[in-house]
Amino acid sequence: MSRELDAAIQAAKKAGTIVLRKFGELDLTEIYPKEYKDFVTEVDKACEHSIASAIHSAFPDDSMVCEEGSVINGSSGRKWIVDPLDGTLNFIHSFPVFSISIALSDAHNDLVTAVVYQPVLDEFFTAEKGNGAYLNGNRIHVSKRNDPEHFLIATGIPFKEYHYLDSYASMLKDVIHDSAGIRRTGSAAIDLAYTACSRFDAFWEYKLFPWDYSAGVLLVREAGGIVTGFSGSSDVNAHHSIIAGSPVTHPLILEKAKQHFQEHL
Repeated sequence: MSRELDAAIQAAKKAGTIVLRKFGELDLTEIYPKEYKDFVTEVDKACEHSIASAIHSAFPDDSMVCEEGSVINGSSGRKWIVDPLDGTLNFIHSFPVFSISIALSDAHNDLVTAVVYQPVLDEFFTAEKGNGAYLNGNRIHVSKRNDPEHFLIATGIPFKEYHYLDSYASMLKDVIHDSAGIRRTGSAAIDLAYTACSRFDAFWEYKLFPWDYSAGVLLVREAGGIVTGFSGSSDVNAHHSIIAGSPVTHPLILEKAKQHFQEHL
């Protein structure tokens, strides 16, 4: 295990302790509106401070960007990408599906290290470029299912931007027709981690940010999966859209995205 991966795991573990300490005990005074239909809590902030401090202490020359605003401009060319609590709304409602996501990109902007930690289940999803993906130390792979009637597909439902809602609804109807079921966890990092370990056969969502998906993208790719944007480009930052799946499911979802979202790409 590299120093980078070990540091990310330890930082996520400490943040997980902070989260679990307040889970189910959050006071309304600790919740603040961030944007329209978007919230931040004192727990998000505490986790971000803990992670940023730990990572910066270990790698002071690296840059960092975190969802809640912490930014460090380093000189190494490497960048840590952090979501201290992915699934904040779930956490606020004591719905036990949320995660901590930490990723590292190198000087060429390639993702090289990833950790997604689900503290309620104590599940660590980890990956390093070229070394595979793991769940609590055991190697994981994307789904080998090839029959659409067996596919369980994850997605993210639009909740504050509506200009693409009709396109999303049309695509959702199409995906429902060609799958066994749809799930929406409320945490893109978990959706991607679950795709990496074949709990989901594929995942798609429009309008995400790097801290939502960076760690999960590496997990899926290292688990043998394919991740692109809706245009089919491997550069998922281009439109902040994600399609992740196996060599069987990814092309099927991509075809539907190109059909229904063409005007938005």
